[in-house]
Amino acid sequence: MAMSTAASPFLRPLHQVEFPKCPRLSSKSQFRPRLTIRASSSVVMESDLSTQQDQAIVVDIFACPVCYEPLIRKGPSGLNLSAIYRSGFKCKRCMKSYSSKDRYLDLTVTAGLRDYTEIQPGRTELFRSPLVSFLYERGWRQNFRQSGFPGPDEEFKMAQEYFKSAEGGLVVDVSCGSGLFSRKFAKSGTYSGVIALDFSENMLRQCYDFIKKDDTLSTTNIALVRADVSRLPFSSGSVDAVHAGAALHCWPSPSNAVAEITRILRSGGIFVGTTFLRYNSSTPWILRRLRERTLQGYSYLTEEEIKDLCSSCGLTNYSSKIQQSFIMFTAQKP
Repeated sequence: MAMSTAASPFLRPLHQVEFPKCPRLSSKSQFRPRLTIRASSSVVMESDLSTQQDQAIVVDIFACPVCYEPLIRKGPSGLNLSAIYRSGFKCKRCMKSYSSKDRYLDLTVTAGLRDYTEIQPGRTELFRSPLVSFLYERGWRQNFRQSGFPGPDEEFKMAQEYFKSAEGGLVVDVSCGSGLFSRKFAKSGTYSGVIALDFSENMLRQCYDFIKKDDTLSTTNIALVRADVSRLPFSSGSVDAVHAGAALHCWPSPSNAVAEITRILRSGGIFVGTTFLRYNSSTPWILRRLRERTLQGYSYLTEEEIKDLCSSCGLTNYSSKIQQSFIMFTAQKP
């Protein structure tokens, strides 16, 4: 929920803020107060007394995708659509400015450029298409069941189990598409904030339309952000959980993406992803060779490759669940 700036201690000089003494907490909940602060656009840098209180300048949860310096926000605090849309963001180091467009915050390196357009691989550009974005939740995603995906509701329940230790924290749903799981995470009320992040402008527009049609989501802590998974706009160690549903096979460089996810996760943070396997242990060898040839153009990996990738990026406690070509895997930052 958006925080009223008049009531928020974070928009007062720090020497005037009274911090309550914290009772002893269990190991499962020790980090919650810190996460709540983060998801609320936390620390005051300076304020202009000549402007309204909702124009205070604060260090934000978002960081510059160029230099990873935390952005300075000028506008209302909070992680909801309205607050972010009414805010301006600027990097204090490289002085690059960022703003909302069509209700999503553009935090790509190329944000604001007029004469340069970065063309991504075909599998990435496909999901930027208005038609594919429109069809994604209107028939496209349902076809995943043929490959063993159990369906969004069951996949959400499975992800929630893995995210137990991140309850009360901040979840980033990377490559969120039209926000199918982002909305489920937000409606669960389990987390202090949810960031729906995708490179496709049209997917984010679809996500916004779905949110506006659901009255229960209009005031929740959910933000829409356009960003590149290989340059995630967050400071290192600032995120509690990352979800990537049916996404890894679409990334231009899975190794760069998983390395970035590892960077932004806090110690103990959880990464959960689903994707299509190139083949599994029960796939006959003759079909393995066929799939090797026919699945070129996408980053379909084997379970062994996914596990090795997570390990090489510094993640531990890897585990997975497999059904036909579907895999849900999880790993943790030490």
